[in-house]
Amino acid sequence: MAPNLKAIRAILLDIDGVMTDGSILVNADGGPLRIFNEKDGHGLRMAAIAGYFLGVITGGSTESVRKRMTDYGVPYGHIYLKVRDKLKAIRSICEEYGFAPEEVLYMGDDIPDVTALLFAGVGVVPSDAVEEAKKAADIIAPVPGGRGFVRWTLEQVMKEQGRWYFDVEKYEKMF
Repeated sequence: MAPNLKAIRAILLDIDGVMTDGSILVNADGGPLRIFNEKDGHGLRMAAIAGYFLGVITGGSTESVRKRMTDYGVPYGHIYLKVRDKLKAIRSICEEYGFAPEEVLYMGDDIPDVTALLFAGVGVVPSDAVEEAKKAADIIAPVPGGRGFVRWTLEQVMKEQGRWYFDVEKYEKMF
């Protein structure tokens, strides 16, 4: 049975391996540096403009992730850093904001994402996700993490709902 993309109102995602290719550069102080794909970022901006609830659930803990994601339209309060139990986090978001699981799409790529992928109405993984995540997913994207995976996923949802268009006036107001 194909997942119901028309029901999606909330889009939640992991960072490393989803928004990035999973590689982390380390600066001289030992701090992590990540590379984000701007096409993925623009896809998030288009989803924000279209009114989707956007959120991040990540085990990472750097404020640079929060900054980058707010630049893409994810509200500050919807970015959950240092999360160890992603199922608990996604359930909490559903309860707090009134989403049924079938209204939630979750993007992840690794073992810590499996429970969230199974809980969400639609779980999506990149082509280079680990086997456990692929088995838990409803959709395996044809592209790897950090290389257009988020954009591809958002396009599928927004096109299915007839919401894939660029509203320049809203874009100017929001960004």
